[in-house]
Amino acid sequence: MEIRSRLKVRTGLAVLLFAGMAAGVAYAATKSSCAECAAWNAPHKPFRIFADTYYVGTDQLSSILITTEFGHVLIDGGLPESAPVIKANIEALGFKLTDVKTILNSHVHPDHAGGIAELQKESGADVYALRPTYEVLTTGKPNADDPQAARKGGPGVPKVARVWVAQDDQQLGLANIRMRVVATPGHTPGGTTWSWDSCEGTKCLHMVYADSLSPVSADKYRFSDHPDVLQAFGKSYARLESLPCDVLLTPHPSASQLFERLDLGKENTEAIRDTEGCKKYVAASRDALAKRLESEKTGAAVKK
Repeated sequence: MEIRSRLKVRTGLAVLLFAGMAAGVAYAATKSSCAECAAWNAPHKPFRIFADTYYVGTDQLSSILITTEFGHVLIDGGLPESAPVIKANIEALGFKLTDVKTILNSHVHPDHAGGIAELQKESGADVYALRPTYEVLTTGKPNADDPQAARKGGPGVPKVARVWVAQDDQQLGLANIRMRVVATPGHTPGGTTWSWDSCEGTKCLHMVYADSLSPVSADKYRFSDHPDVLQAFGKSYARLESLPCDVLLTPHPSASQLFERLDLGKENTEAIRDTEGCKKYVAASRDALAKRLESEKTGAAVKK
C-alpha cells in the first residue's frame, strides 16, 4: 500500500461531525457519564503533525496515528464513544482502520483507553501494554492502587481482546518503525510514554507521546500517604527529562498546547518542534504535585 505522506486533508469538519454522529448511534449503550465527556469527545479535524505522524483524536482527547506501508500504529482510543470519531478521522485522511495493526495506550482510564476494545475489534490489531495496564485492559477493572480507583463508578474500561505484555525500555518493532516503551507511572501504575522517530527525507524528529503526570485522585486520597506513588512520580520525571524530545504530544492535547503550537492550515511547520517541551512538561507536573502535597499538609479541600 502506498504511503500517502503528502496527502492534503480537504474533508470539512461538518463531514467529520456527520460521520462521527452517525457511527456513534451504535455506541449509545457505552456513552460516558462524566461531566466533561461530551466536550472532550467533540470532533476535531484530523491533521498531519509531521511526516508519518497524524492527529486523529477528538477535540480534547489525543489519538495518534503513525503510518507505514506495512500497517499503522495507533496510540490511545479516547472514550468508548470516541471510537467512531477516531475511525472517521483516519478515513478522512485517506487511510483505513483495518490497516491499523497495533494499538498502544498511555494510561488505562476511560478517556484514553475506553475506545480501544472497539477499535481493536474493528481493526483486528494487536494491543501492547505494560503489565499493570494489561491487567486492566483484559479484565476491565481498575488497578486497586490507582489513585482514582475509588472514584464513583471507578475508572474501568471495556475489556480488550488479544493484549500482549510489553516491557519497560523495550524497543517494539512495529511495521517498519521502532517504538520505545518508557514506564512513567504515578498518574496510574501502568502509565506509559511512547517515543519514536518520524522522518521526512533526511529530516527526522524525536517524537514523544508523554503520559499524563497529573496528581489527580479520588476524594479523600492523599498522595502524602503513598510514598511509593511519590517515588514513582519522581522516577517518571527523570525518565521523561532524559528522553530525546523534539516534539511533545500528550493524552490531552491542551497539556502540550498542541493546537496552539500549530497552524493547522499548513503542514510541517517548524512550530511543532520544541526541544525543551518534555522538560517544561515535567516542570509543570512537578509544580502541580508540590501544590497538591502542600494542600494535603494544610488540610485544604482535596480536588478530584
